[in-house]
Amino acid sequence: MQSYWFGDVEAGTCTPFFGDPRAIVERVSTITISTDTFVPLQWEEAVPCGVCRDRAEYLSTLREICFAAAESEIRGIYAEKDAELLQMVRMLDEMDTVINLLSERATDWHQIRHPTFSRKYHRTPAHILVRNMGEKSRGALGRVANQIESLSATRTDLAKEVSGRANQVIPNTSALIGGLVAARLVSQAGGLVQLARLPASAIQVIGARTALFAHLRSHTPSPKHGIIFQHRRVHNAPRPVRGRVARVLAGKLAIAAKIDLYRGVGAPEFIASAQEQIDAAGEGTKKE
Repeated sequence: MQSYWFGDVEAGTCTPFFGDPRAIVERVSTITISTDTFVPLQWEEAVPCGVCRDRAEYLSTLREICFAAAESEIRGIYAEKDAELLQMVRMLDEMDTVINLLSERATDWHQIRHPTFSRKYHRTPAHILVRNMGEKSRGALGRVANQIESLSATRTDLAKEVSGRANQVIPNTSALIGGLVAARLVSQAGGLVQLARLPASAIQVIGARTALFAHLRSHTPSPKHGIIFQHRRVHNAPRPVRGRVARVLAGKLAIAAKIDLYRGVGAPEFIASAQEQIDAAGEGTKKE
């Protein structure tokens, strides 16, 4: 017997399956096929089942089934627990880009009005410059500066929400490197499933794409860390042991991601053990 989306065919006799497109999609997902005995489908076999009268009608019906299958797949992706987190991180990254570009452009505009401003520009943080421009500048520049500061405040609130959401979705990964860095790691990997499938060596250099390609093209030193450099245990580690710390941390993150994917709850004993091993990797000054 051969099972197809419209029914079961055996010895030239067709037993039709009746249902709406969603029911047919569910049926297709349960059909198991052996490549040794499978017979490719010909549209004419659907006619005895009453599915269609000609090829055009068969293709029209199959088109509806395909659309229903795509919709079901999309719904499944959006239902993943990390789907919203990915969008939040990407929005945060876009806001960072916009704020930086607008701050730079506003500073150039302000410098035109105040040519002696250049030395202060190199020593003053951008957010303080924007705040001062909003308070002291008149007209459009002042209004633009105020809007940039408002956008920066919104960005800060979003970063807090991203961190809180990450603590819920990826509790173990967040416990190791912090919610915000963990969320960026998942975003760069493409999702929690993809992150959990990566080896520790790949997790270690996520976010270091430019340095990695430079290493492959011109044989420069290979990168020892990517996004995980933002974690205090890595960037505060002495330079001779920084690569070792990043390697140990990446190994624990690979395990944490799998726990988050398959269990979805915190593992305090694992976190405590991992923290001890990461701290131990940072001790000493042995060069790699």
